[in-house]
Amino acid sequence: MSGSGAQPRRHIFITGGASGIGRAVARYFGERNWFVTVADVNVQGMEDTLGLIGGGFKYSHQLDVRDRKAWDVALEAAATAAGGRIDVMFNNAGIGTGGALAELEVEEIDRCLDINLRGVLYGAQAVYPYLQKTAPGSALINTASAAGITGGTGMSVYSATKFAVRGIAESLDAEWAPEGIKVASICPSFIETPLLDGTGHRGSNEQIRDRVQDAGLEITPVEEVAETVWQAVHGEDVHYLVGKTAKRINFAKRWMPGRVRKQQRDSAGLLGGRG
Repeated sequence: MSGSGAQPRRHIFITGGASGIGRAVARYFGERNWFVTVADVNVQGMEDTLGLIGGGFKYSHQLDVRDRKAWDVALEAAATAAGGRIDVMFNNAGIGTGGALAELEVEEIDRCLDINLRGVLYGAQAVYPYLQKTAPGSALINTASAAGITGGTGMSVYSATKFAVRGIAESLDAEWAPEGIKVASICPSFIETPLLDGTGHRGSNEQIRDRVQDAGLEITPVEEVAETVWQAVHGEDVHYLVGKTAKRINFAKRWMPGRVRKQQRDSAGLLGGRG
């Protein structure tokens, strides 16, 4: 995709690319002359994302991250479209779920685990051979959450997946380092995406956005997440915090764990709306 003698155009594969964080990251990398592939179950959303990226160095592929075989098909097609390479996998697809564990349906639990956790593992496993070929400098970046730093009421399943995503990053950082593949997680707090317009909890009609604003918490622009993903690709850290709220939570959990525990016990489940 590049002229004779020029450096090959780098390629990022983004899941959950039809909206929100995935869309912002697609635009950010596209503006920096990367080949961008977006994958999602939402075909129209992917088309809308690609419409925001200038030039012809872009591709979309419908993908359900829960389907391991579909991963192989999607990655092969994307690599072919980009000239035979994948430099970065942004494992971003995820859903939120909230409510008391005793009240959750089995299907709700399974769907969150399958997309947020199984999908991340499948993506990492499937992309590994491609990242080997473009190493050193290739990278796997996973979207975790501030909910992966501390849990809260009504968040047991969601937090479990995000704690796990952070653990996956730490494990693969050690496992893949000898081959020159970077691995990291990003941990957003409340990000300006359509997810804030949901309720976050079963049986609640109150939007997450309203609860966040009533509590006086920061809503971080989605562009800040895109900048952080860029930093993670080019940096050396394993975990990257996004937004003042995530940074405060991380500080408090480290230095004032008892206070955090009390606040969580007293809370009404605001944390269910994290990224």
